Amino acid sequence: MIKKRIGKRIARLRKEAGFTQERFAEATNYSVEFISFVERGIHAPSLEGCERIANALNITLSELFKLEEDPPR
Repeated sequence: MIKKRIGKRIARLRKEAGFTQERFAEATNYSVEFISFVERGIHAPSLEGCERIANALNITLSELFKLEEDPPR
């Protein structure tokens, strides 16, 4: 499921960047609750939201979507 894979990637990148969920929510102009939902794969940000997330992490959109491996089929 793509939402879970992207959510896990966002959580990992956020932690590597040294953000708490609270600070990350402030940097992206999202609520802490929404960030939590995204990281757990419950919700997905819009394309504009993905851009805000990438900007907060100081990465490109393509880096944000660079998933480590394809899911099993």
